[in-house]
Amino acid sequence: MAELRRPTNGKVIAGVCAGIADRFGIGRNTVRVIAVVSCLLPGPQFVLYLILWLTIPAEQQATTS
Repeated sequence: MAELRRPTNGKVIAGVCAGIADRFGIGRNTVRVIAVVSCLLPGPQFVLYLILWLTIPAEQQATTS
């Protein structure tokens, strides 16, 4: 499995859902739909998303010399 990182390509907002999808081998849109639906339920999902945004490191961009 891939390391948990927020990708620089293919992200919609911060790349949290894309990073989770890549880490667990799930479709990115599937994770995004689950995240949106879960935000309709009571609970701290939005706060959790913000915490993940701050704690999951971003992928390093490849530099060309």
